[in-house]
Formats: sequence, C-alpha cells, structure tokens
Amino acid sequence: QVQLVESGGRLVQAGDSLRLSCAVSGGAASSYTMGWFRQTPAKEREFVAGITSDSGTTYYADSVKGRFTISRDNAKNTVRLQMNSLKPEDTAVYYCAANSKQRSAVTVSTFYNYWGQGTQATISS
Repeated sequence: QVQLVESGGRLVQAGDSLRLSCAVSGGAASSYTMGWFRQTPAKEREFVAGITSDSGTTYYADSVKGRFTISRDNAKNTVRLQMNSLKPEDTAVYYCAANSKQRSAVTVSTFYNYWGQGTQATISS
C-alpha cells in the first residue's frame, strides 16, 4: 500500500518561498504520475503541479506557472514542490497524490488513487 506524507507547510509572508516535500513509501515514486493539489474551505480541490512517471514531464496550473517547480528525487523516493513569490491566494492545504490509474491524466484528481493527509501553507499579506 502506497503511503504519502507531506511536510513543509507553514506561515510565511507574501513574496517568500516554501518547499513542500512528499515522502513516498510502499512503492517507487518514479512508478507513478505524482501531483500536488490544493484546497481551501471556499474552493474545490484544484490541480497545482504534476510530473509524469515515464518522461518526467511537468505540468502546472496557470496560476502557479513560473513560480512553482515540481521535482522528483528517485534516490530519496520524494517529490517536492518549490514555491516562490508566494501570494496570499496561495494559502491552502496542499496535498500530494500518486496516480497509477491513468498516468497521462496528470491534472485530473479522479485518476489519483493515493493521497496524503495534506500540509497547510499560509501566506500573509
């Protein structure tokens, strides 16, 4: 059974950076398409960034393109989300997810079959 544990979320100021990590156990992160999603009480869970299992192609939501970077460390079986130039609207619970159902469907949450419990990132203005 694959388990995902996120870490790194905390309170920062607008313009700061955060790096979120997702530790993967019970399977190789490189075998899954891995994604980061986020959710606030006012909005449904939304796609943030993803990386495919085969080529390692990365995908980003328009709202974070150029500011966020997803990466995978196969040696440490970890996926990271580097978040720069943070804005108050980036405040959310960030979830790491693994997709083995349809690895090409990077942005669609319903194809992700393993989820972490989330880490809270709060950006103050």
